[in-house]
Amino acid sequence: MIIDFVIPLIFPAIPIIFYLHKRLNILNLKAKNGKTYTDFYIFILWLSISVPTIIAQDYLKTATGKLTQVENVSAISKQEQTKYYKINRIFIDKSKASSYTLFEVSGKHDTDFNMTIYVVVPVFDKKNNASTATNCKYWLGIKYHNQVSNSISDSRKESEYQSFANFSETEFNRTDLSDFIYLERVGNSETGDGYKKALKNCIKLNTEGATIFISHKEPFENKNGNSFLWFICTLLGGIVISLIAILIPKFNQRELKNLESGNPQENKDLKEFLEFIKPREGYFVTPILIYLNIAIFLVMFISGLGFISFNGQDLLNWGANYQPYTSNGEWWRLITNVFLHGGFMHLLSNMFGLLFVGIFLEPLLGRTKYLTIYLVTGIIASLASIWWYDATVSVGASGAIFGLYGLFLSLLLTKVFPPQINNVFLITTLIFIGYNLLMGLTGGIDNAAHIGGLISGFVIGLIMSNSLKSEKKQHPKEIND
Repeated sequence: MIIDFVIPLIFPAIPIIFYLHKRLNILNLKAKNGKTYTDFYIFILWLSISVPTIIAQDYLKTATGKLTQVENVSAISKQEQTKYYKINRIFIDKSKASSYTLFEVSGKHDTDFNMTIYVVVPVFDKKNNASTATNCKYWLGIKYHNQVSNSISDSRKESEYQSFANFSETEFNRTDLSDFIYLERVGNSETGDGYKKALKNCIKLNTEGATIFISHKEPFENKNGNSFLWFICTLLGGIVISLIAILIPKFNQRELKNLESGNPQENKDLKEFLEFIKPREGYFVTPILIYLNIAIFLVMFISGLGFISFNGQDLLNWGANYQPYTSNGEWWRLITNVFLHGGFMHLLSNMFGLLFVGIFLEPLLGRTKYLTIYLVTGIIASLASIWWYDATVSVGASGAIFGLYGLFLSLLLTKVFPPQINNVFLITTLIFIGYNLLMGLTGGIDNAAHIGGLISGFVIGLIMSNSLKSEKKQHPKEIND
């Protein structure tokens, strides 16, 4: 996922933001109504670079790698290691297969519940070798997957899993696993991690130093598909569309002279964004909290736990909130789970929410009160979660963030902020809270933590509103700054 999608999507933004963005200023991209089309042009340039790069990554993944033909699996160790193998004689021992089942949620707002069964089967030269073997170095991996709605009840999920498991077992028993053309060595990936965990569950054979393969039935020559053709088409298409888009508007002569003289206009958008994430007087804790959450996420990513999503067991190991563990003496989970996230999109949405509300609350409350309220509402949200759910793994800063939004809402209703802020953000905040709570009803979201944080923050805001109004009257300039 990182190599195929994340890097090709993120890296093109670097030359666009730091090099091409300021050069777009030489084009007159303002419409008659005052609206600018700079962001649209940036989007076109980004697509023109990232889409061909993603396709090129897929092509390189399949195009590289040599096909080695061997007589049997024992001969693999005598050859130079390659990615693909064609084997003339093989025996696959289904009786010693091992499996691992992974449950995880996916989709926007965790709407899908995924069930994946990873199966590894030992591979030998012939049947006689399998009957006397105590270890096996080569294994064949098979994966079965099913997806259902995450909003269905736990009992229904259990029923769906039993049906899926029975179907997978039937499919496994009736399939001739030796019916393939070539094998591909499994590399480091989420799928590879699933197969490795299936190997760990094996009790019949020693799996130390094992190599896992997946089988392919299509001819080796067809493994690239139409990837190269798609790469050429998207690359040329992106170039043509970008050139046409640049040729349409007229030049901004002043910016053109500035660029030619070596003094292009400063990238104000980037500078303003950096101001939002830079610690400064009156706005110090929010950026630090964002950096801390991102740092923990990156450490988990570097540790090999995933990127788009982490599995429940890994989150538990890192301090997720889980009623059987937390109520059994591990109370530190009430706070550690506030700094963990289930995946990249979970982290991204929470940090944007924190960034927005922190801009208004931290300058008003000050560092100490702001951080205290964040931690207190986060702990109350965690308590609400284990009170409501008997055995749900819960992570995320959203409980604490909902606490800040509850506080923000109460301060808006009690008119602590100036009228212009009240009028603009009261409806916006209500919509944000209502939308997220409704999404929580679809399943896969810890609404108990959201509600616990929201109510606690709202109550704290009502208690503090009078004192904040008094401080505002005494020091109007400091509060407004």
